[in-house]
Amino acid sequence: MNTPVPVVRLKNAWRSSHPWIFQKLVEKPAAKPKPGTIVDVVGVDGEWIGRGFYNGHSRIAVRILETDQAVPVDAGWFSRKIAAAVSLRRDWLKLDGVSDAWRVVHSEGDGLSGLVVDRYGDLVVVEFFAAGMFRHREWIYEALREQFPGCRFHSFADEHVQKQESFDFHGNTTTEAAVITEYGIKFRADPAGAHKTGFFADQRENRQWLSEQVEGKSVLDLCCNTGGFAVYAAACGASEVLGVDIDEDVIAIAKGNAKLNNVRPRFVQADIFPWLRDASNRGEQYDVVILDPAKMTRDREQVIPALKKYLDMNKLALGVVKPGGLFATFSCTGLVAEQEFLDMLRRASYFSGRTIQILKVAGAGPDHPFMAHVQESRYLKAVFCRVV
Repeated sequence: MNTPVPVVRLKNAWRSSHPWIFQKLVEKPAAKPKPGTIVDVVGVDGEWIGRGFYNGHSRIAVRILETDQAVPVDAGWFSRKIAAAVSLRRDWLKLDGVSDAWRVVHSEGDGLSGLVVDRYGDLVVVEFFAAGMFRHREWIYEALREQFPGCRFHSFADEHVQKQESFDFHGNTTTEAAVITEYGIKFRADPAGAHKTGFFADQRENRQWLSEQVEGKSVLDLCCNTGGFAVYAAACGASEVLGVDIDEDVIAIAKGNAKLNNVRPRFVQADIFPWLRDASNRGEQYDVVILDPAKMTRDREQVIPALKKYLDMNKLALGVVKPGGLFATFSCTGLVAEQEFLDMLRRASYFSGRTIQILKVAGAGPDHPFMAHVQESRYLKAVFCRVV
């Protein structure tokens, strides 16, 4: 006999298709379901709204997963949703012909709020952002095994997520990194030894586009992390490549990635702020400058300070671009809107005394889709400029 699904009632009329319902809109259920319990959500008049995860400890009280009352959220549901996500990447985007590293599930962008999955060869990296996804992880693992037979798993959740969502997870780690290929260029993807889930697959198309501009050019890759842009540039014929990052661990991985491709970019471990000031004082300039810093904040109250930091680093970076050169600048801070980022860049141009001609505005690759009604999944901003 099936166990009845707990019911959560809303306090006010619900006129949104967004999957997040916040605590202030939800009546506290008498049964007090555990964080991540699957519940039915009903409106103030008892009308059925949807089915999803409930968490009385999280700012997001409910994450709606299903809006068809006849469809249960169970192991079969996860199997179908993950199969559909993989089909998009394989059958429509044809990503297997480009790389063996791509995003399998992009949270709300694939109708799986609170779950991110990346694939690196035979290594599948699962990141939990919601107690419900963590609680039902065995269904997720089984659905992924159906799509990637024989795969290895690395699973984790950031500490701040565990605190916000009220669950404890020490991780399920694999022992070996994976070596992946992207447009013929090799990288080591190690989720235990780098930022994010092991490799920045979201920049795939941006790396490819930029690599077509660098032959015979001098290239500076700021906040180079594991060397994605730098290694591409060196492999695609740049005359000189220098990567700078403050993290010595990712510099070591970047050097290993260069070795995998038999190229010899230089890497320097340094804080880019004093390094750029010194480079400017020395009169150094490069044909192509890339600036791809880590996420600045996840706190809405810190967006203005984050924009100030973006302004400062972009001003300095523009100062080392040769006249007529190319400047590629990025932001992966989801709370910073594209228009805010473009306005920051306008001000950086003014304060640095450099005129910029915007050639292209882009974002993450198509394996990072977002729903029109859920803009939170659209986080990466990419702006390619000519400094004239």
